[in-house]
Amino acid sequence: MMRTMPFILLRLVVYFCITLAYIVAIGFGAGIGFGVGHVVSGGGAAGAGWGGILGFLFVSAIVYWVREYILYVVKAGHIAVMVKLIDGEAIPDGKGQIAYARDMVEARFAETNVLFAIDQLVKGAIRAVTGLIGGIAAFLPIPGLDALVKFVDSVIRLSLTYVDEIILGYNMRIGSTEPFETARQGVVLYAQNAWVMVRNAIWLAVFMWVLAFLIFLFMLAPAAAVLYAMPGELAGWSFVLALVFAWAIKAALVEPFCIAALMEVYFRTIEGQAPDPEWDRRLAEASRQFRELKDRALGTLGGRPASAAQPG
Repeated sequence: MMRTMPFILLRLVVYFCITLAYIVAIGFGAGIGFGVGHVVSGGGAAGAGWGGILGFLFVSAIVYWVREYILYVVKAGHIAVMVKLIDGEAIPDGKGQIAYARDMVEARFAETNVLFAIDQLVKGAIRAVTGLIGGIAAFLPIPGLDALVKFVDSVIRLSLTYVDEIILGYNMRIGSTEPFETARQGVVLYAQNAWVMVRNAIWLAVFMWVLAFLIFLFMLAPAAAVLYAMPGELAGWSFVLALVFAWAIKAALVEPFCIAALMEVYFRTIEGQAPDPEWDRRLAEASRQFRELKDRALGTLGGRPASAAQPG
């Protein structure tokens, strides 16, 4: 991951700008709300609070709207470079990492909405995996542990957060020009090796969320200092702003580490394997998103049956 420093810096810039936008929007909204509240009711505290809420929601809507662009330019490009480095390949001379990654992504996903559609379908299909492997309950056949079983299964589902990025890395690795079909194969390969992947993903998820919580605690003081300079009573917003700070650092630094680790495990685990038709059938029965992924794959293949790709 550290060899992809241009992308690390790009992620830091992108998520710092988002954080800064939250700070400015909350402060600007609080200022307007404070003034309006003071004029209307003679007390600006409530108006400042509502103004801060509106500013926060405004930036959240923008972040939601540009999420496809962030996935296409930042996340997919970073994954493309990490895949090259995991396989011991060098970036061609005379070309920067970001420019090289952009060309790789554009060669496989000509349009942003194609990559985003695959990302959403893979996320939906992977949700069926925990049910198909029987959940943790299969390993805890002890009466009266229903609450514990549900909690652990929730941890497992949380650990699957980055599977869509892993499948994207698989697509980049084999140089596919049929992204929907490659995504289908990647999901099947993940499912047939689910317990190996989930075991690693759980440890990484625990590490990531513990680290994110520590970052959040560390960010409470600077968040409170920033809000202290804003108009109105915004002390309660320090909690929200600290969450935004922690989210930005997690997205910029912690997430790519987890993705790189899981991709390395995934590539090593599926080496030499072909997608199991039985798992393909089970996933199609269990997941509407996987069926849609298969339909989109058949559409891009012109109705031809897919050949099983051998991972490189």
